[in-house]
Amino acid sequence: QVQLVESGGGLAQPGGSLRLSCAASGFTFNKYAMSWARQAVGKGLEWVSGIYWDGSVTYYSDSVKGRFTISRDNAKNTVYLQMNSLKPEDTALYYCAKGWGVKGENWGQGTQVTVSS
Repeated sequence: QVQLVESGGGLAQPGGSLRLSCAASGFTFNKYAMSWARQAVGKGLEWVSGIYWDGSVTYYSDSVKGRFTISRDNAKNTVYLQMNSLKPEDTALYYCAKGWGVKGENWGQGTQVTVSS
């Protein structure tokens, strides 16, 4: 079955960086786009970033454009989210998802990112 396991979350100071990883298994990883989404307390789910199966196309929400970078290593079945210049409003539970966007059925358990001084 599809498994997505996120890691790399934690506490960061404003202006700091974190790198999230999502290890995928149970499907042919290099045939699928992958996405990152987040949900802050009391807010809806936000699609943060996506990447095509071959990395040729990427998507970023306006809220993270220029600060976050998505990448993937198909040899390791892993997708990454490099987060720089973090802001308190980036505080959320970050999820990895199989597919393009947030309408898919396969999600990880999430990793908490907290940005605070």
